[in-house]
Amino acid sequence: MIGSKLPGVGTTIFTIMSKMAADEGAINLSQGYPDFNPPDALLDLLAKYARGNYHQYPPMAGVAYLREQIAAKTHALYGREVSADNEVTVTSGGTEAIFVALQALIHPGEECIILDPAFDSYEPGVTMAGGRSVHVPMRGDDFHIDWDEVRAAITPRTRVIIVNSPHNPTGRLFLPEDFAELTRIAVGNDLVVISDEVYEHMVYDGAGHTSVLTIEALRDRSIVVSSFGKTCHATGWKVAYAIASPELTDEFRKVHQFVTFTTHTPTQWALAEFLDKHPEHYRNLPDFYQAKRDVFNTALEASAFTIEPSAGTYFQLAGYASIADVDDVTMAHYLTRTVKVAAIPISVFYDAAPGQRVVRLCFAKDDATLREAASRLSAVTHIE
Repeated sequence: MIGSKLPGVGTTIFTIMSKMAADEGAINLSQGYPDFNPPDALLDLLAKYARGNYHQYPPMAGVAYLREQIAAKTHALYGREVSADNEVTVTSGGTEAIFVALQALIHPGEECIILDPAFDSYEPGVTMAGGRSVHVPMRGDDFHIDWDEVRAAITPRTRVIIVNSPHNPTGRLFLPEDFAELTRIAVGNDLVVISDEVYEHMVYDGAGHTSVLTIEALRDRSIVVSSFGKTCHATGWKVAYAIASPELTDEFRKVHQFVTFTTHTPTQWALAEFLDKHPEHYRNLPDFYQAKRDVFNTALEASAFTIEPSAGTYFQLAGYASIADVDDVTMAHYLTRTVKVAAIPISVFYDAAPGQRVVRLCFAKDDATLREAASRLSAVTHIE
């Protein structure tokens, strides 16, 4: 028998909770995907290209039309000129993009700074590259970053820092001072930044998304990951992209070509034309999801859960300290099996502080579904 390269890794919590939700007939607010379709215009375009002669291998870096539209969108939103040929790579999902970036950047024995709680794919990617993950916890009920702790965690072996804003699972946004500290640390220690920005179009209350792409000092030392799955309500299509300098893109593509090589051809063409003809979709997305957040939170106002409206992503944290003094895994199981609403325990994202009593709920659902889920949750007042 071979020894496992990931001995501590089992089935992801998302798979576990979604299966439990299905088995229990619960409303699934655990795994992060919508219960509604992509835009009709995009589905029409997919049908158009599926019926056309678009079924063979596209270029390894992605269909040129799509990369050109990504470059145009990046310039329109962030004022950053990027080369469609040398700085944009289409990937089979954001998870692939992050994995490829880690394999391209980290050599055996090198270290990667991860801010906890963190998406569960980060550390396995570091491990598979032969590196070591160095975890720095976000602090307090607001999950702020203590940048002095980040500095203290850096060693001569530190190669990469991963950041995520809007942040999954907390819904937190990086503040201007966070970006200033990140810049000082990355430049001062010659680090590469992997910036996970898959929720870039889900930022609320007029805040607007700040991309690492807008920071000149980080321009040539960052790989930025974005997701069409999140933006177009099509997580199962698994299409994303990475933007990086030509030097980093060259290394990124060396690995990408041996992981997936490329991504489904008709879908790339459909997304390209959709970006070209319907930019209003991603521009209106903040209002679309803020309305869903507000529907959900308004319906929870009379509940015993503590709700601080999410600043970004399509996730809402819900505190339950006044309801039960149990760990969040136990609470998530209770909600799924008894209340019939599936949630994610955020302790699975990191070593949570003792006594933390918070679960994560996804509001990327039909409004009627959100109201029904909130009604069920509001009936929960106390658990022994």
